[in-house]
Order: sequence, then structure tokens, then C-alpha cells
Amino acid sequence: MIGVDYARTMARYNAWQNRSLYGAADGLTDESRKVDRGAFFGSIHGTLSHLMWGDQQWMSRFQPGTLDKPPVLVRESPGNYPDWDDLKAQRTHFDARIIDWADHLPPDWLAGDITWYSGLAKANVTKPKWIIVTHFFNHQTHHRGQAHAMLTSAGAKPDDTDIMLMAV
Repeated sequence: MIGVDYARTMARYNAWQNRSLYGAADGLTDESRKVDRGAFFGSIHGTLSHLMWGDQQWMSRFQPGTLDKPPVLVRESPGNYPDWDDLKAQRTHFDARIIDWADHLPPDWLAGDITWYSGLAKANVTKPKWIIVTHFFNHQTHHRGQAHAMLTSAGAKPDDTDIMLMAV
């Protein structure tokens, strides 16, 4: 089972990597960020918008009553933030929210279960919280990897992704 130190480290890793990706993407035109590059969510912009959607979805489940779920379904998530500057601002704000959540996460919270309605499964799902928190951070890493590859292919230069290089 993971612990709060894992969540706190991964929250900071998430923010560090997002700063890198968004900084690299800033060097591209809006058109280049929105070109369909064959990734699951199409473009760099679409992938980053989906990632923001996923983070909001999970945090609305981790902190019920403090945050609304995103207003669109997963298939619409690449277009949830059509404006680049708005997406960047939301990302910065939300990364701080994730860090704050992790910093105040009680260790016993991870030992319980979480139940939510899954639109993908079309059913209520119950899983151990520590598994879902692991999934939350793994989902971020997975899609950031896709964005990193697309950015590199487009000629942008995001920073290295190795967690061991992160300043602690």
C-alpha cells in the first residue's frame, strides 16, 4: 500500500512536469498545439485538456462537495478547455490544489474504500483508495508521456522526466 509521502511526492512531480510541458508547448503556435498527431486524444492541446479533465474528475471524488465534476464526458475532454491561456491558468491553479490535498491527506484515508459512478463502466465501482490514488498519479504520468513525445516530435524541448532529478 502507498502512503502519504508517495502522494505528496507525486503531487509535486505532477506540478514540476506540467510546468515543463506547458513551458515547452508555449513555444509552439496554437495551430501546432492543436494538430492531430495520432495520440489517443489527438493533439498536444487535446491530451493536456483531457489530463486536466481527469485530474478534476478524480479530485471531485477525493474531496466530494468541494469541487464539481467536469461538465463534459471523457470523449469530450480534449475540447473541454479550447483556449490555451485558460488551460494553462487552470493547470497551475489545479496543481496547487492537488499539492494542498496531498499535504493534508490523513494516512488513514488511504486505508479506506472509495465508491463512485463510473461513466466508462456504467456502474458504481468500489476500490481501495490507495489503488485509485496510484491510478490518479499513473494516469497523469501516462498522458504526460504522450504529450512529451508529441512536443519533442514538434521540435519543442520539454525537460527530462526522471523523478530522481526533481528537486525535493
